[in-house]
Amino acid sequence: MVTIHSSHTASTEVKRSKFIAYLIPISSFKGMQEELKLQNPKANHVVYALRYLNEYDQIVENSSDDGEPKGCAGTPILNVMRGGDIINVAILVVRYFGGIKLGTGGMVRAYAQSAKCVIEESPLEPYEKMVEYEFETSYSSVQKMEYLLAQIGVESISKEFGVSSVSWQISTTQQKLERLIDRADRGVMI
Repeated sequence: MVTIHSSHTASTEVKRSKFIAYLIPISSFKGMQEELKLQNPKANHVVYALRYLNEYDQIVENSSDDGEPKGCAGTPILNVMRGGDIINVAILVVRYFGGIKLGTGGMVRAYAQSAKCVIEESPLEPYEKMVEYEFETSYSSVQKMEYLLAQIGVESISKEFGVSSVSWQISTTQQKLERLIDRADRGVMI
């Protein structure tokens, strides 16, 4: 599986209809369709498809045709996402009608093409599941642990200072967590 961490845009034109595709992280999806409608008041449709993993590691998918004939817009985008094994993203496509009707087959091809175009222009990264981990250190080990976490590349860090120790909560990939535990066993006590 692959994913992205920042938004990307690409546009295509089919028989004078303009298609502007937005590939965004799933965390940015909420409210994006309405925002794009406000930014593009003359656009006829803002279609979307999304795929993400829920808390049970199940793939959740959804799509909207936003007034286009049923199955001619959101579903082709979703199929492109499935084919590329892309996860935790949404693709929104803004369509400006160019005056020439595309027909159902033409729309399916146009929306699929716009999705492929934005995916090809985006830097895809391998998907890595995040894990939560909690541990404690002594006060004297705080600076060493901060240095170690920075070296490994752990960015999501929360710590609480207790009476006799420091409680840490981190969110990172399984690979980084294993490196942290291995290096901590050799130096900083967890």
